[in-house]
Amino acid sequence: IGLRGPGEMQLETDRRLVGQRIRQLRSRLDQVDSRRAMNRQNRVRAEIPTVALVGYTNAGKSTLFNALTKAGVYVEDQMFATLDPTLRRLTLPDGHDVILGDTVGFVRDLPHELIAAFRSTLQEVRNADLILHLIDASDANRWQRVRQVNAVLRELGAERVPQIRVYNKIDKLDRTPRLTNNRKGRARAVWLSAVTGDGIPLLLETIAERLRPRTVHGTMRLQPGQGRQRALLFESGAVLREQASDDGGWILEIEMGEREFRRFLKRENLSADVLAPSANASSKAVTQR
Repeated sequence: IGLRGPGEMQLETDRRLVGQRIRQLRSRLDQVDSRRAMNRQNRVRAEIPTVALVGYTNAGKSTLFNALTKAGVYVEDQMFATLDPTLRRLTLPDGHDVILGDTVGFVRDLPHELIAAFRSTLQEVRNADLILHLIDASDANRWQRVRQVNAVLRELGAERVPQIRVYNKIDKLDRTPRLTNNRKGRARAVWLSAVTGDGIPLLLETIAERLRPRTVHGTMRLQPGQGRQRALLFESGAVLREQASDDGGWILEIEMGEREFRRFLKRENLSADVLAPSANASSKAVTQR
């Protein structure tokens, strides 16, 4: 009575080791969060677009990251090989710079003790200007993986971030690099091999095209209590014309960079439908710039 067999003792030892590993991971993730917050602030000030590389574990993200940036990122065929979303500056063919971020690989049935911490490492994705969704083209379960990754992106609030699908490992399928477009003629997917480098120039051109500076132009109606948003728009030089509305608010005709506009909406918790294509106000114009 009171004696425990070797199996029970081993189970307790395993539990203790797992608990220690979880605490170590949480500690490392806390450090990652602090560094990431500081880096994000610096990038916003510099107005450098961010491209987030996401994908199911073992899709080849770190290999592609290496090929694009020559950064020599740690590559290993296991979960959590990349905990810190490594960031590197990348110069595109058109001469513009972007920040490319590698993230932890997505997995199924993550232990519930790590779910919150796992999501915290992916917050960088929600703030990205473009997502590269890397897919193992040779994986028979790739569509299931795609759905799982997109489900996590929705949970993170990143489902509206523009996305390009990157089908990797075409060298295993004996296929050549190619580009597929959507109905509007914009690049939807790139097929390449991160190992051989085939298709990487095509991917870089596609990234440059998707991030080419675009502007939004329209009319925004602000309520009387939204003076802060009005001031921010004037400070940014986005206001072309202002009219007083009948309810004491303002109707602003604005023009600004698309990325800057999306950041403004996110920062001020506004919906994209606040911007109308044109103004039809009959109020007297009080300010014109």
